[in-house]
Amino acid sequence: MLNAQILYSKYGQSVWLDYIDRNLVDRGGLKILVDEGVRGVTSNPTIFHKAITGSADYDEDILDLAEAGEGMEEETLFQWLAIKDVRMAADILQAVYLSSKERDGFVSLEVSPHLAMDAEATIEAARHLWKIVDRPNLMIKIPATKAGLSAIEQLTAEGINVNATLLFSVERYKEVIEAHRRGLSKNENPGKIASVASFFLSRIDTKVDDALDKLGSAEARQLKGRIAIANAKMAYKYFKAFVNYPAFRAERERGAHVQRPLWASTGTKNPAYSDVMYVESLIGADTVNTLPPKTLDAMQAHAELYTTLETGIEEARENLEALAALGINLNQITQELEEEGVKKFADSYDQLMAGLKQKRFELTRRYAG
Repeated sequence: MLNAQILYSKYGQSVWLDYIDRNLVDRGGLKILVDEGVRGVTSNPTIFHKAITGSADYDEDILDLAEAGEGMEEETLFQWLAIKDVRMAADILQAVYLSSKERDGFVSLEVSPHLAMDAEATIEAARHLWKIVDRPNLMIKIPATKAGLSAIEQLTAEGINVNATLLFSVERYKEVIEAHRRGLSKNENPGKIASVASFFLSRIDTKVDDALDKLGSAEARQLKGRIAIANAKMAYKYFKAFVNYPAFRAERERGAHVQRPLWASTGTKNPAYSDVMYVESLIGADTVNTLPPKTLDAMQAHAELYTTLETGIEEARENLEALAALGINLNQITQELEEEGVKKFADSYDQLMAGLKQKRFELTRRYAG
């Protein structure tokens, strides 16, 4: 049995792939991964940019869509390309969706990151994607900004599956899980709704490690590579408590599922660290770990699996306290990371639009003659 299968069957953690492209979904690659234990797919503008501009797999569709709508904007063109991928991936994962009683087997698609500070525009964009993709195992990725909280609540109330993304702080996570609960309370059939809260990891360690390196002390060096995992364990501790609070128990009695914590940004950035550190250290029930292809391969090959999310809690707390004692403000860092994350995805989205515009121009010129 492969590690992805063991994680689900023994530990209750689902492995999702943090990647999608036309070749993967159209030529059997995703089906093989699903057979090996992968239970979902996530995407973002950076992934789609590499997929669409880095191969010829989309050229025929780009030409067909360009001819069908000569004045079609790049954003609309991209949506049709992405929607085709997402529909195919959702269909491949439908068996997982059904066998898990609609708790797994999802494909995530993001609204434009330029809408991250506009709740109403985010809601409208999510409704549009939900309707046009027309798959029950779709999740709409909503940035968990302050504005995103009301969007998460409203979309959940409407029965739209939400992936609350770009989470860095435990405090913001508490706001997200409560927004999800409020949304459930307004829905007549909460048992049909699935959601995850995507907690980012490696970006935290990268930024905190940089601050620790500037201090240069032995105490600082001992904390390197430890803070993201400590932060995630605190989030999971809160999750375990929250699902037993009376307010959420009332929703569970109506059939609601928990909003699972999802570990994102799990590719190790520092080559000095284990390539599966964000897998081995964060194993626990009712969670998802979404892995880029290289990390997925490494996990399948050599990760050591045992329950870790509920162990070392006191050590995690001590690490966070030690960080604060050194004068490093984690709340400030996580706020910076949220702002940077929104900007990075927006920049990547703009690069995707520019690359798609250039590719459409080159293809139409090439085949015009």
